[in-house]
Amino acid sequence: MPGTLYKAAAIVGAAEADQIGFLNTPVTSLELHIQAIKNLSEQTGIPIAKIDGVFSAGWSTELCEHLGIHPKYIDTTSVGGCSFEMHVHHALAAIHAGIIEIALISHGENGHSARKVGNGGAGNYARGAGSLSPGHEMTVAYGLGSAPSNYAHAMVRHMHRYGTTREDYAHIAKVTRDWATLNPRAAMYSKEKHPFGGPITVQQVEESRLITWPLTILHCCMVTDHGGAVFVCSPRVAASLRTRPVWIAGAGESMSHGNMLEMGDFTATSAWRSAEAAYTMAGMGPADMEMAQVYDSFTITAAITVEMLGLARPGEGHLLWKNGDAAPGGRFPINTNGGGLSFNHSGMYGMPLLIEAYRQLSGTAEDGVNGVKGKQTSARTCVVNGTGGSLSTTGTLVLMADD
Repeated sequence: MPGTLYKAAAIVGAAEADQIGFLNTPVTSLELHIQAIKNLSEQTGIPIAKIDGVFSAGWSTELCEHLGIHPKYIDTTSVGGCSFEMHVHHALAAIHAGIIEIALISHGENGHSARKVGNGGAGNYARGAGSLSPGHEMTVAYGLGSAPSNYAHAMVRHMHRYGTTREDYAHIAKVTRDWATLNPRAAMYSKEKHPFGGPITVQQVEESRLITWPLTILHCCMVTDHGGAVFVCSPRVAASLRTRPVWIAGAGESMSHGNMLEMGDFTATSAWRSAEAAYTMAGMGPADMEMAQVYDSFTITAAITVEMLGLARPGEGHLLWKNGDAAPGGRFPINTNGGGLSFNHSGMYGMPLLIEAYRQLSGTAEDGVNGVKGKQTSARTCVVNGTGGSLSTTGTLVLMADD
């Protein structure tokens, strides 16, 4: 039986910045935010002045000032790539409580451009400490000095426990690239768009440059520029718009650790808890899902996540890709935009997950710009899961197409 917040709000539009990916002309994160918000307003017909709730990963007050608005609700939750799934959860609750009716969720991150223009400095936890937190300083001594090394540890443990091989996970990268070749906005859409774009083989994934054993570069996400925004609205507002609503049937969030040394099991994330909460709210379960949009910062992230979501048994997540189920034309499409591995990954990938889920469930994924023939699926339900930190925080949503 569905919970109280079941379909209490809907995502009514989703838009991106004008240009995304490996941009030749550097952009700021703020520019990416504002472009996406402008495009979203034009898409839905919702005036920026009508926004009464603003949700972003630390940017909310800055955005309000630039947009010239004075919202009733402000959320700056920033816990990594799943922040935006959590924002949907929080907006759902605020709308149900009657506090707001139109929530803006926005993200802009110039992961690629920052290499050219700089990021303006980093945090400093104490005099002489540089940019490292105490937790990070502790993990470096154990070989956990960067995102690739953290996730490499998780892959090695998963391989040891379940007898999987690196080649098993390579199928995830290959199939995800297949989806990217159906998406003109994907950074790796074609060789004409990027020298390393276009279709790839499992062998190419395996033979690509080693980053941190056992991860080669094609097991890892890109670092690009991306701006995106979605509107979450009350049923009353959704009924008045020209865009199709995608209903929020369930939502949940959780965390298992902050410092990866405190992770209880390198082969399991908190997604099973956030998914349980989302499924319970929706009155549904894994068997009711027809599609998934999951965080794929690395191939191992995607493999573990589908296991945590109940879409595959422990140790068998990779089979959804290896058997062709997740591929274009397969029975259970996953990451239909090309994922963080081949579409775009600015640093926090949770926003593209929302945008692609909306496009698929609203029937707008195949328009010659955001998708060509074969990209639009027939799915009516979708589970979305974002992951933040080093397999630390998770936010899970169950979304449904309009009847």
